[in-house]
Amino acid sequence: MNEKYDFEAIEQKWQQRWAERDQFRAAENPARPKYYVLEMLPYPSGALHIGHVRNYSLGDSVARLRRMQGFNVLHPIGWDAFGLPAENAAIKRGVLPEKWTLDNIVRMRTQCKRMGWSYDWAREVATCLPDYYRWNQWFFIQFFKKGLAYKRKGLVNWCEKCQTVLANEQVVNGACWRDGSQVIQQELEQWYWRITNYAQELLDDLSKLENWPEKVLTMQTNWIGRSEGARVSFQIADSDRSFDIFTTRVDTIHGATFVVLAPEHDLVKSWVNDPQYGPALTEFVDQMRRQDRLLRTSEEAEKKGVFTGQYAINPYTRERIPIWVANFVLMEYGTGAIMAVPAHDQRDFEFATRYNIPIRQVIQPSDGSAVDISKGAFVEYGTLINSDRFSGLTSEAALEKMVEYAQSQGFGEKTVSFRLKDWGISRQRYWGTPIPIIYCDKCGTVPVPEKDLPVVLPKIDRILLGGSPLATIADFVAVTCPNCGKPARRETDTMDTFVDSSWYFYRYTSPRVDSAPIDNQAVQYWFPVDIYIGGVEHAILHLIYMRFFSKAMRDIGLCALDEPVAALFTQGMVIKEGAKMSKSLGNVVEPDEIVREYGADALRLFIQFAAPPEGDLDWNEQGLEGCFRFLARLWRLAYRWIPRLEGVDQQADATADRRERALRRKIHQTIPKVGHDVERLHQNTAIAAIMELLNAAYEAEDQGGVRPAVMREALETMTLLLHPFAPHFAEEMWELLGHRETLWNTTWPQDDPELAREETIEIVIQINGKPRSRFLAPPDVSNEETEALALKDEKVKAALEGKKLIKVIVIPRRLVNVVVG
Repeated sequence: MNEKYDFEAIEQKWQQRWAERDQFRAAENPARPKYYVLEMLPYPSGALHIGHVRNYSLGDSVARLRRMQGFNVLHPIGWDAFGLPAENAAIKRGVLPEKWTLDNIVRMRTQCKRMGWSYDWAREVATCLPDYYRWNQWFFIQFFKKGLAYKRKGLVNWCEKCQTVLANEQVVNGACWRDGSQVIQQELEQWYWRITNYAQELLDDLSKLENWPEKVLTMQTNWIGRSEGARVSFQIADSDRSFDIFTTRVDTIHGATFVVLAPEHDLVKSWVNDPQYGPALTEFVDQMRRQDRLLRTSEEAEKKGVFTGQYAINPYTRERIPIWVANFVLMEYGTGAIMAVPAHDQRDFEFATRYNIPIRQVIQPSDGSAVDISKGAFVEYGTLINSDRFSGLTSEAALEKMVEYAQSQGFGEKTVSFRLKDWGISRQRYWGTPIPIIYCDKCGTVPVPEKDLPVVLPKIDRILLGGSPLATIADFVAVTCPNCGKPARRETDTMDTFVDSSWYFYRYTSPRVDSAPIDNQAVQYWFPVDIYIGGVEHAILHLIYMRFFSKAMRDIGLCALDEPVAALFTQGMVIKEGAKMSKSLGNVVEPDEIVREYGADALRLFIQFAAPPEGDLDWNEQGLEGCFRFLARLWRLAYRWIPRLEGVDQQADATADRRERALRRKIHQTIPKVGHDVERLHQNTAIAAIMELLNAAYEAEDQGGVRPAVMREALETMTLLLHPFAPHFAEEMWELLGHRETLWNTTWPQDDPELAREETIEIVIQINGKPRSRFLAPPDVSNEETEALALKDEKVKAALEGKKLIKVIVIPRRLVNVVVG
């Protein structure tokens, strides 16, 4: 054994051995309990960053612990390899996205192996390869056959910079989720998946996700956005046309003095040619197209609009009320039209005040008190006034009665509305899965026959923006209709890359099966995923899409799962100098440089020790050096003792002296703490406990030493406990301690509660609530004995001189409060 901790030689040695042995390969084994550990797969953007290191080190520590606890562990990895970043990077560098992506995968795979993460590389998938994306196409066809996939013309989110459509979930604060550039509204024909068919189930099944963070559940609840209310139809005056509104406050409808349509509403298009009102309407609609939608609807935003020159008939009052177009109504929420009740909605009040529209009160406080509507809207429930036959009803009663009336008259009904909209999956970019649809003049829209899958993404010399790049490849577009044999054309849009990541974790269970996307028997064994680790930023993107996908897979008969992930853990970010690491900010730390200087184990240890995993980690080079020194310190202890341990086994010895008993007590207290903490993903406190154990071993050595058998127990225990965090170091230590089998096949150490039990406990004495003294007592001391020992304390005796003992309060095994007066 070398005196110096040579991390580079040790880590290379064990990585080579693991590779030669195919150490981390997993296989179904019904005789053993399974445990599926999954981290969100990386995008092959060029190289791993510190955020990856944190995410994957957390997962690896759980995988290694569970393996040692006897579980059959599945811990796979793959690459979310399609998408805009690769395409944009390739365009910028003058290379093709395929080469850029596959080269990055090679580099990042090497980095993963250099970190020592225990991935089953035999299950590796890359979503940009035909053997994977053929199944994206297969799913599309099944969804099409089941009516879950459809094409329609409509308003979409358009990123000018990326030159492609974005789903609603991919627009963040009015900007592209990828590059932050402006998103505008455009009308295009797009393919959609009916995620709204599952809106209620997606909402209801959140109650099954007991081990998901409350924050994520709340974000999904709000995004799904269920509202109970009424659909009411308004006739357009002097016309046979009408439009529907959705409202949760039909009790206020007698106070509706105008209605408002979204600028994108279909009716608005038919009015832009009006000679009097059309020019202003056209200008306003064009202005809204280019404005941030969230800014349009924020409470702080100025309420703006234009009168259309049209009127609607309030079906309850038969009154003609003006139709306006305003910035605060969006097409994707409700029906894209609202009734405006300025007396009872603050937003409507501000708009009506600005444009001098009448304000009519129809709800008063239930106690009959007066409200000044001129100063602002009264938005609470109350009693109806000025509401014809419904006056005098409470708001709660009116909500039911007024919907019943609408249903009886045929102009409305009770309904439920969701904020969630269907998933638009069409993208006008090259680097994605081709949509398997053929358009035939005779047969219409025809899915590609399954036997012809995959529709392979064709090679391309140059990517041009401004439309679907595939449309420029004549040999790809021209195709024969599989039904009638006549000339036809292919769909030239590609799929949203979130399709790739919506089911990849199923593919890991049978990645080489070529007759189906999954082997159901393998899915039944490995699923659900036991722990899924990733960033909270995916709460309303990937984490909703994957839940939808699982339910759709169930409904096409592929598997029988409602929810794919039992427990979700969202780790915090890594920040430096007060900001998230970013190349643009120049504060990025390269993992390769850290590994060269300190080793993978020191980095793994630091990244899990420096902060609670769910919190943000502030990068600190000194903390990294501290973790390296900890490993070196343990190495030096082993260097001094290992020559003396040959032929010495661990043994329990009741005659051990105080130093040995204290060290063994610490050993057997640390074992369950580390295991329990890692199970809960409290890796930082688990590592801290191992550091404390090392301090205890040094202290025992400094106080005169311990026998070799006890030090062997300490060294072997620390080695086993370190294995989830610093596996190369631990494997080397284990071998130096004389063991032939790898730690991968070794069990987690067993603690002995008797040895862990404290010989004495410290009890605090308070006098009138203030700490004044302490004493030691046996762990099983009774309350009566505790009180007696406290009253014998010299400081208590002094406090009682000349005073009266009023009472003694005992908190068992912790505290005695002596009250004197």
